[in-house]
Amino acid sequence: MTATAAPRSQARNLAGFVLIALIWGSTWLVIKDQISVVPAAWTVTWRFMLAALGMFALAAWRKEPMLLGSAGLRHAALFGLFQFAINFQFVYASEHYLTSGLVAVFFALMLVPNALLARLFLGTRVSVRFVVGSAVALAGIGLLLLHEYRHAPPGMNVLLGIALVLAAVLSASIGNVLQGTEAARRLPMITMLAWGLTFGALGNAVYAWLMHGAPLLDPRPQYLWGIAYLAIIGTVATFPIYTALIRDWGPGKAAYNGVAVPVVAMGLSTLFEGFRWTGLAVGGAVLAMTGLLIALGGRKAVG
Repeated sequence: MTATAAPRSQARNLAGFVLIALIWGSTWLVIKDQISVVPAAWTVTWRFMLAALGMFALAAWRKEPMLLGSAGLRHAALFGLFQFAINFQFVYASEHYLTSGLVAVFFALMLVPNALLARLFLGTRVSVRFVVGSAVALAGIGLLLLHEYRHAPPGMNVLLGIALVLAAVLSASIGNVLQGTEAARRLPMITMLAWGLTFGALGNAVYAWLMHGAPLLDPRPQYLWGIAYLAIIGTVATFPIYTALIRDWGPGKAAYNGVAVPVVAMGLSTLFEGFRWTGLAVGGAVLAMTGLLIALGGRKAVG
């Protein structure tokens, strides 16, 4: 890479980072509305069925191959089940017991298992700057968690919700690391994502049928538009950018997107849900963003 190409690549990655934070920060509002008369398992299924079709259309537009070899399909299946099936089933289940803001904040913790798993399985180096930034960010996340816990509606089974969302975080982290392996790097990115979404949708459909019976769909326009937004904008438009970040920066540093997302989510909640900022929330957001800037300020991609 030339001297001029490197700054351009970094600028492109940072722009993608910001775009993903803005979009994924908005998805929590939509996900909350998706919890309706339709079991969450079927809602997740519809989302990723539509997303798979959209990703194959994107692959065709970019003239990427439509097929993967047997090894590639196995890798896509494993990645898809962790990233798009197990992860999201736990996420939607956790929102029965926790506020969407608290679930979003928990996902900021993904930088820890991402960095540890990347170090263990990919040999990715973790810099001092990353460790310092993570410590500052985790302190901020802790304040945000305390704020959300104090403001959770009474009667919620918070401990069950926490267990479910932690399982989702671990599953998503495994999916992230699978995207950063050499086996994944050898596959055409959009095609891998399309097949991963396909296997994830199939896994969700099997689980939904076994647990809830025949397919159900909410005919409300708001529900259907929500499915479309989550599938096309929240998945097809963002996962290729996020996968590129994982390949360029490593899973740990890419997971810092999860630190920015809850801050965006709380900002949008202020506008649309009447979210009220307290000293804990402000302090947590400031610390989280400060830690993010420390970790991302280094010139080398780490974590």
